[in-house]
Amino acid sequence: MNNHEPKLRRLTSFSVVPDEALYCVLDRINDPRDREAISLVCRQWHRIDSATRKHVTIAFCYSAAPAMLRSRFARLESLKLKGKPRAAMYNLIPEDWGGYASPWIAELASGFDCLKELHLRRMVVYDEDIRMLVGARGHALQSLKLDRCSGFSTDGLRIIATNCRCLRTLYLEDSTIIDHGGEWLHDLATSNNVLMHLNFYMTELKILAKDLELLACKCKSLISLKLSECDLIALIKFFKSASKLEEFGGGSFNVNQGEVGAYNKVVFPPRLLSLGLFIMGTNEVSVIYPFCASLKKLDLQYTFFLNTEDHCQLIQKCPNLEVLEVRNVIGDRGLEVVSNTCKRLRHLRVERGDDDPGQQNEQGRVTQAGMMSIAVGCRELEYIAIYASDISNAALEAFGTFSSNLRDFRIVLLDSEENITDLPLDNGVRALLRGCTKLGRFAFYLRPGGLSDVGLGYVGEYSGNIRYMLLGNVGESDMGLMRFAVGCKKLVKLELRSCCWFSEHALARAMLQLPSLRYVWVQGYKASLNGEGLREMRRRYWNIEFIPPGIEECQEASEEGRATLVTQPQLLAYYSLAGQRMDHPEYVVPLF
Repeated sequence: MNNHEPKLRRLTSFSVVPDEALYCVLDRINDPRDREAISLVCRQWHRIDSATRKHVTIAFCYSAAPAMLRSRFARLESLKLKGKPRAAMYNLIPEDWGGYASPWIAELASGFDCLKELHLRRMVVYDEDIRMLVGARGHALQSLKLDRCSGFSTDGLRIIATNCRCLRTLYLEDSTIIDHGGEWLHDLATSNNVLMHLNFYMTELKILAKDLELLACKCKSLISLKLSECDLIALIKFFKSASKLEEFGGGSFNVNQGEVGAYNKVVFPPRLLSLGLFIMGTNEVSVIYPFCASLKKLDLQYTFFLNTEDHCQLIQKCPNLEVLEVRNVIGDRGLEVVSNTCKRLRHLRVERGDDDPGQQNEQGRVTQAGMMSIAVGCRELEYIAIYASDISNAALEAFGTFSSNLRDFRIVLLDSEENITDLPLDNGVRALLRGCTKLGRFAFYLRPGGLSDVGLGYVGEYSGNIRYMLLGNVGESDMGLMRFAVGCKKLVKLELRSCCWFSEHALARAMLQLPSLRYVWVQGYKASLNGEGLREMRRRYWNIEFIPPGIEECQEASEEGRATLVTQPQLLAYYSLAGQRMDHPEYVVPLF
């Protein structure tokens, strides 16, 4: 045996692979998990991975320092950077919490000579940041996404429009932008002739239709436009010029005009595959019927005047849909139509809409009946997110039985119904997780009593491949949390809400048992005034931040004179190579 050891050692040595061969191989590997594994093999592979890595995603901007990115990936071509916790999208994180892009942009501007694409999500970006970035990389920038960002104005957009002449993608969706006028769009139309994707959906930016017409004439490759609210009649000339357009979102019907016939002149481009509209009612829905058969994506989340029957009639004419986003006014009957019509459906989102004027009716409820229809009828489903009024174990079991392709499952149980058919959902969640083995993301936000300690243990036991999880109102005691923590071996990111029975001691012990965990955010638990019980969570490279429970004054008057709001305690713990952050506001208490 000893005679063969030198030969075996030579065969298993990675250093014999020439650099040139590694460059050729690694240049064709883009999956970030594969890349991470490759970089750990040996120093040679680590060095070549650094030199050939083209894209990096930093899931939390405080997990590393900007200078570290530059020293490791100096030839980076694409960067995605996330700032504030996801809870900021639901106004659960104060605006001044942090997530500032300035230090990152300063580093990007000073040393990343190959950068072509930048995606910032939930970050604070100032006009001066934009000026610095464009000054350094504007000539080469091909894609800029400011996704749910804030802090900048249309002055910053003018800087982008006039200097980034190679820009193919400008994405501003759901960002809070200070509007100093619509000149930015005119500048973009006159300076750029290669733009392919323009998105300022869900913003309040005011623009002129003639600038869109100019953009369509100059940018012959424009295939996607999503804009803020704009009357469709004003876009008739634009649609004629944008002959290659495949995605459009943001048009609206002026329901006060009273002349529905005027919209018959609206003709969408022939290649249109994706459509999303604002403000469309029963009288206008027939205008889009001629274009429905070719649609693969339909967004009806903001068509506030459609009722259940309108949804049914419209969806029956869309047999090729792969992505559908609606409000829960669609009801169980509408979901049954979806299951019978849309056999290719891969993505379904049913948002909360029961607060809309005139839509608080019995039809606008999504329950276990509609969910079971979807599970049985849409076998190719990969993503589902639903705000449900009622639910049962049988509905979850149906997904476990028929939806083996699911990769992302999210459900929120609303509090609109006094009684829920079938709680707790222990057996249902077990069947769901056992059957949907491809799940990588899982959100389960219930009501008190929705999941017992036993059910929470099932979640941990059968979540072998899940990397992101959001749980709300689950479990009954610390025992359930400890049962959960025994499993979830691949869990990287965890969010817990409204679990007021979990103690700090149990949270700390549970987090230490999750081997892959890199990020945890908790709101609403049995907190002390100073977070003393969280000390057990302390470990190397972990930052722990605590927002104590407090009392804030509200503007509404109460019987005592001033109303008060008790804020729930929040815990944020995350893995970081950068050490403790210095830009936190006073109400954030860094513990370790």
